[in-house]
Amino acid sequence: MPRKKAADRVGPVKTRTRSGCKECRASRVRCDTQKPVCTRCRDKGLVCSTELVLKWESEFLSRGLAFGRAGVWSKSRSAGTESRGTASASLSVEENEWCEYPAVESWGFLNSGVSTFENPRQVNVACDELNGILVRAKDRELVSGGVGSPLSVVVADDGWIARDASSPPASLSLFPNIPESSQTHLFDYYLQQVCPRTTASSKLASPFASVILPFCLSASPTLFKAIQALGACHWSRFDPAYSVVGLRLKSEALRGLRHRLATEGSLICSGDPEVLVIMMMLCLYEIVDNCDQRWTIHLKGAKELIRARRQEQGALARSRKSQDPVSGFAELFFAFQDVMGRTACGEEVLFGTDYWEESEQKIDLWMGCSPELVSILSSITELSRTRRQLTSDSARAAFALRAASLGRRLETLVQEIDDDEDEMLKSAAELKRLAAVLYLHCALYGSSPSTPLVIGYVKRILRLVSELLDSRSLVSMTWPVFVAAVELDPVRDELWSDPMTKTVVYGRSLVLRALAAMAESSVSNVARTRAVIVKVWQARDSDMLKGSPVEVANDHTSYNDWEWYVAPVSTAMSLA
Repeated sequence: MPRKKAADRVGPVKTRTRSGCKECRASRVRCDTQKPVCTRCRDKGLVCSTELVLKWESEFLSRGLAFGRAGVWSKSRSAGTESRGTASASLSVEENEWCEYPAVESWGFLNSGVSTFENPRQVNVACDELNGILVRAKDRELVSGGVGSPLSVVVADDGWIARDASSPPASLSLFPNIPESSQTHLFDYYLQQVCPRTTASSKLASPFASVILPFCLSASPTLFKAIQALGACHWSRFDPAYSVVGLRLKSEALRGLRHRLATEGSLICSGDPEVLVIMMMLCLYEIVDNCDQRWTIHLKGAKELIRARRQEQGALARSRKSQDPVSGFAELFFAFQDVMGRTACGEEVLFGTDYWEESEQKIDLWMGCSPELVSILSSITELSRTRRQLTSDSARAAFALRAASLGRRLETLVQEIDDDEDEMLKSAAELKRLAAVLYLHCALYGSSPSTPLVIGYVKRILRLVSELLDSRSLVSMTWPVFVAAVELDPVRDELWSDPMTKTVVYGRSLVLRALAAMAESSVSNVARTRAVIVKVWQARDSDMLKGSPVEVANDHTSYNDWEWYVAPVSTAMSLA
């Protein structure tokens, strides 16, 4: 029977819809596109899916097939054949130039997602974020020497820090108060793997070992549980099975600490250095684990104990030289964590300038800089909090004089070191000084990534970071890398060209490689730092077309670049 002509047909023409489900399209039947399940899939019990399938023209051409309707829908057979021949000829490889695919490295990331636009001020650190930037060599593994020995970390990729536990295990018989359990090897892991990651010095032992270890000779089981919990938490970065172990030990240490505070009282506990050390280990546990608001609870609790002890002991407690080394180091730990973390968010400083000796120029092993530099940073943060509250010309003049004085102190700052050959420690101190100058201009003068001074200091910082990355040492570098990263200009991401390899070094890729190396070589929470940096980059990218909302005029009542992009997403960060 001959087919009816188009003019003789009655009623609408039945065609397949473009939004039909996969099952109906595969069976070549018309889909009624009912949601969430079409009628045919519901009747037949099929999975109704409308996923978008991407088709690539180059793939069709390589198989000798027409792409879509090209060369098919024509009025005559000869015209269709001619059309197909023209389409194939116009897309021949010989007559077209093909762009090279950019190299996709292990530190790459997707710049934006739906959550970026739905919650522009919210930073969500995924539970596997750290695993996403810890990329280990395929031919190397993280080897455990057994239950009685700590983990031996071996890293083979460029830019990664090899931390071999080559030193012999510590004799646990020296510590009679360690609980008899199968987790005693976690104390060894703390000594041989955690402690070396807390100082940039390549020659001297970290205070976490040289100060805390002798104190442990007479410590209670609660302190050992806190230390073992920290070791297990850090070990869980490489072996997730230790996450449960660390959580159990942390709970036991918390119960012991609460029992002491409840039975003895805060006044008596404030005079015992062990209480501060337990709180320090638990605080560091929370930083390594998730780096959320929980670590600041220990920070505020330690602040209250230190305040009570200072009031009880009087002026002598204010001098670190008159304190026992354990109490002095614990105070230094909490004060430094507070000052460095609040540089990002600009909140009120808990540990003021009275915790720092402004004339102390000797570089501290754990801080990686001098107390004088930390004192200047604390003053910058406090001064920045008053910037938008200036109401008179005299107040603004006093602000300008104070800012200029801090700038001169940073430019002429001298940081002394006992061993001149300890290049790693000197580089860490210089990195922090350069980052402090950059932070001062952003927080007090309203400088932005496009400011020539900011561009210059970002290059200087990242140049030194690149050298340390090549030498495989990025301990105590979290804060300088963070400050330089959030002030990178998205328009000027190209930093310099390597004269030897003729390759271009880009700022964002260098930062991400440095963060990947730091995730292995440090005790800080690099996953949280990376998430905040990426959030700042996303905000700057989205404002490139519509323009930055920050008012660059000399208006003290408006938000500056740091307050608009960095501070809102940097709450409860640990950058020490």
